[in-house]
Amino acid sequence: MNRELPPTRWHGRELCWGAKTHVMAVLNRTPDSFSGDGLAGNVDRVLDAALSAVEHGADIIDLGAESTRPGHVAISVADELTRLLPVVNALRPRTDALLSIDTSKSEVAAAALAAGADLINDVRGLMADPEMAAVVAAAGVRVVVMHDLPPEPGVDLMTSILRELSRRLDRALAAGVVWERLIVDPGFGFGKDWRQNLEVLRRFGELRVLGQPLLAGTSRKSTIGRVLGLSEGDRLEGTAATVALAIAGGADIVRVHDVRAMTRVARMTDAVVRGAPETALSWPDGPPP
Repeated sequence: MNRELPPTRWHGRELCWGAKTHVMAVLNRTPDSFSGDGLAGNVDRVLDAALSAVEHGADIIDLGAESTRPGHVAISVADELTRLLPVVNALRPRTDALLSIDTSKSEVAAAALAAGADLINDVRGLMADPEMAAVVAAAGVRVVVMHDLPPEPGVDLMTSILRELSRRLDRALAAGVVWERLIVDPGFGFGKDWRQNLEVLRRFGELRVLGQPLLAGTSRKSTIGRVLGLSEGDRLEGTAATVALAIAGGADIVRVHDVRAMTRVARMTDAVVRGAPETALSWPDGPPP
């Protein structure tokens, strides 16, 4: 399943696409996160959560300050920066993990990148703010371009998603974003009903035709609740299944809340999908005879 995509280098680190699955930890500095994990308190609490995520295997910390849940209340640029910048400033000197900013506002992106963030995760796929692509291009950073629209009626689901993602990638290129700095996310849970979300996951491998690293954000989503009849805080096993299936379909990054558990899921799935590790690990009691 390994693909010939050029590696990404950040802060002296190299991310080799296809060699392993990279874990992106969700860190919401919001009071109204859909999954109930919002950390709207003091910076120290957020910093502790971020460093704990890195300790448990996160390669990327995705910092968000505005909820995108259904019915969310939009906040101003000033409010978003008030929530974000103290965390970026505190976290950047403490870790070499990559810092992602979950925002659709170009002013927020520019300020966060200037403070030391490494990439932008735009759930609106560079479409909400006409200046976002130019900001990303000028900074020379990676950007996650997500699909967030209802699929076209009467059109095959994945054909519709691929068509729109291709348009968004073209928009990024026209604004000066370098091809090698694009990451694609099909937008699990955005603009699609729960059955369509399951189909996206089942057909995830079709996204490889875009020739970019792929991100899967299925963690704790309502589709899992629809299938299992469980609330947001009780979707660990359902999330694990979706993460494993996404990796098998070609995901290069998985965006998750439960970092320790999902890092283990990713490593186990990688051993099957990408090839067994060179060295087998041991455990305290040793293997059975």
